[in-house]
Amino acid sequence: MSGAREKKRAKKMRNQPASVTLLAEPGPFPAGGSRACPPPGDVHSEGLPQYQQQKFSRQSSGTSYRKDQYFPKGQNRGGRGRGGWQGGCQSASEEMPKYITASTFAQARAAEINAMLKAVAQKSSNSLVFQTLPRHMRRRAMSHNIKRLPRRLQETAKKEAEKAVHQKKEQSKTKCRKARRRHINLVAEFNRRQRKNIWLETHIWHAKRFHMIKKWGYCLADRPTEKSYRACYRAMTKHCLLQDLSYYCCLELNGKENELLKQLARICSPDTGLTFGAEFCLSGRFQGSLNLYQADRYPEDMLGPVTFIWKPKDGSENRQLWIWMHPALKQDILSELKAIFECSEPEEICIPEPFTTLIQEEKQTDVAVSLGKKRKKKDKDGEKAVPVKKIIGDGTRDPFQPYSWTSPTTGIVISDQTMEILRYRLIGPLSHSVLTETLKAASLQTEMADSETELNNWWVENCKDSEKVSLHQHQTAIFELLAGISSPSEMPAGTILGLTVGDPRVNLPKKKTKAMPDPEKYQDYDKVRQLFLEGVPVECAHSFIWDQDICKNVTENKISEQDLNRMRGQLLVPGSQLDLGPCESKIPVLLVQQPGKMAGEDRPGWGSGWDIYLPKGWGMAFWIPFIYRGVRVGGLQECLKHSEYKRTPHTPNDYPDCPAGIQFAKELENSLLEKFKRSEKLLMQLSAWCYPTSGKDRRVRLVSRLGPKEMTEHTLLPILMRYPRALVWVNLSLLRKGNPELHAMICIPTEEDLVHLSKDQLFCGPQEPKHHDIFKHKIQKLKREEKKKKDNVKVLESDPPSVSDKEITEEHKDLILGLWSDPLPDVTSHCSRTLLGYVTRGDFSLAAGCGEALGFVSLTGLLHMLHSQPTDKKGLVLLRTPASLQYRFARLNIEV
Repeated sequence: MSGAREKKRAKKMRNQPASVTLLAEPGPFPAGGSRACPPPGDVHSEGLPQYQQQKFSRQSSGTSYRKDQYFPKGQNRGGRGRGGWQGGCQSASEEMPKYITASTFAQARAAEINAMLKAVAQKSSNSLVFQTLPRHMRRRAMSHNIKRLPRRLQETAKKEAEKAVHQKKEQSKTKCRKARRRHINLVAEFNRRQRKNIWLETHIWHAKRFHMIKKWGYCLADRPTEKSYRACYRAMTKHCLLQDLSYYCCLELNGKENELLKQLARICSPDTGLTFGAEFCLSGRFQGSLNLYQADRYPEDMLGPVTFIWKPKDGSENRQLWIWMHPALKQDILSELKAIFECSEPEEICIPEPFTTLIQEEKQTDVAVSLGKKRKKKDKDGEKAVPVKKIIGDGTRDPFQPYSWTSPTTGIVISDQTMEILRYRLIGPLSHSVLTETLKAASLQTEMADSETELNNWWVENCKDSEKVSLHQHQTAIFELLAGISSPSEMPAGTILGLTVGDPRVNLPKKKTKAMPDPEKYQDYDKVRQLFLEGVPVECAHSFIWDQDICKNVTENKISEQDLNRMRGQLLVPGSQLDLGPCESKIPVLLVQQPGKMAGEDRPGWGSGWDIYLPKGWGMAFWIPFIYRGVRVGGLQECLKHSEYKRTPHTPNDYPDCPAGIQFAKELENSLLEKFKRSEKLLMQLSAWCYPTSGKDRRVRLVSRLGPKEMTEHTLLPILMRYPRALVWVNLSLLRKGNPELHAMICIPTEEDLVHLSKDQLFCGPQEPKHHDIFKHKIQKLKREEKKKKDNVKVLESDPPSVSDKEITEEHKDLILGLWSDPLPDVTSHCSRTLLGYVTRGDFSLAAGCGEALGFVSLTGLLHMLHSQPTDKKGLVLLRTPASLQYRFARLNIEV
């Protein structure tokens, strides 16, 4: 029992006040406390051996020890004998202090008790009172009913609740779902979410089914959420794929034809193809395409590729021209057009009606009145009115920015028609079937002339003109002939057909069907053959969509979906076709044939289709009927694959010499560099572009057709002198297995590689030896320096870093293991095989059945390789992906 008493006494004596005089010093105690020791000179302490006194002095209070640590063997270490510690230690009675001050001792104990109570009362975490209970005592109702808590905690919980009420900010009441889903509130919310990125009219439909991304100032559909990679390819090959290209930008030029052609000739060249002045494009019958350059700077300073359409001549000297371009090219081309036409001042600035007026109007009509009733909207006759959807501005640009510029010298006007004209693309052989089943030509009803409705007043006026009526009938006849054409590729490239159609929502099928060609339409073979040979007449290329006033009338007088559904509900026979009569909307559209694969000999015409131009506001009215005809919808990735299988450059990815292509390369470099820093994989910071190639026997057929031509210095030298730094767009097709990837290297095989391939047809290709990282020891040295700095922080803070340390830090701060920080000393000869070019994109081609790629190679290196290769091995190159050491043979091809 004596040992237990000593422990209790030691615990009591730990927290003695400072004023209490103790006659002992703290020392080691088995119970973890302290005991009093006599002052120096005490007989008991003097009786201890010297080594025992030293070891006791080195021990701190509260430490444990082994019993045999301080006592030799054979000595009594029990502590239970009489006199406490045996062998000269003090007894228990001598450990107590001789006297204490009662008041001071009580104050010290009171302070400790208050501190203990305060610690118990205060929470050590951010959790609420009911959250601090044991789990078996917690109940769900405790969070809102304080009386459910134990009584000892209810007072604290009340204080917490009062504190939360005072700190809570006054929040607006959340509207119910019915109020949030009201049309006016939805429009307000959608407009708020479009402040930075514009939505297309089909955005909500896409957002439910696609992965959306924000690019070029738009919120666009990137790829479907479902697995549809092969399905989209089958749609492009056998049926129909639908894409929304309304994000493409349109610039309209209006002025005298001579002035337009004179200045436009400065930004293009006949060496790249047909220009704005080509006769068949100038007539308005066909769409043209070309590359634009800065004024008088060809072949340098490229701006990018564009397509253009001339409005057919109408007897006036003024002409209208639409130039369509990718949104990444818009600002550069617009600035250049304003410069060559000397347009400085905006013609007008359109400021749309602020949306607050609609909200105020809604509040005025729906304000609560007495007796809890609401005043309902009523029309002039007193009946309940149906709210009409209001289009706020055009939703395409900043309302305070100009979008029309005029030239004071020539009178030419440049207008930004972006998103004013919607653009859909149908790709596939059954595009004709989808078009002819979805669109029906507008009806000609003479009784509309006596009608007082203002819905289609523009159509009423045109129906009075016999020439326009005859033109409409001719356009309708040609449009119906399209159903007898098996593929859009059979039409002349870029054919334009104008048309006025009825509301496509009226003839919507009951359920989703697949549009198929009608065999009866193929009976008019003579007319179809004439259409193949002569194309669409000039007068049939005219469309009322060129008139902005007509487009505005069509947009504002569109019948709402609510009205259509109400009229469908009033049909005597449910499910029958709705006949609107003279009230049916008449929509002017423009159909433009898009040619498919034109270069090369394999898969000619693949990927052809039709583009349909619509007035704004009619996006979903045409989109849903197309969906009901069984089309498959694609996004940006499908657009990328479409151009890849066509083996045509994609904008802006595959135009490295234009500002948009340079910006794309920088963004791609930054994203891949960030990805490398996160995943620590090999990254090659090089820019190039890639697509698939043609069949393996292509060169034999080409040589037999063009005839052999020797490659001598006399034939090569003029080319090298004229184009010393030119890049060539090439197609690559792997001979065997392997899939090329982005930034894959295109290299020249050595003579040994070709000999090995001749002896062994299964030879895959050589391997690149491993390279030594010359920055590795520098990076390791930098890490050691940083580790030393962390270990000696105090020393480094007291002593300023030396000049050599600063130089090492500045030199190595950008070094990353596995990444070459400095420019390569010699890019072409850095690897064991001479570098010829790079691939921008490659993959396994479903169209060719092998790995294919597209890219750029140096013209100088290409001529050198072809000159040195044997006849049966000409065009063979080596491909190596960035993450592999294996080279693989591929055949290089240039399609013309």
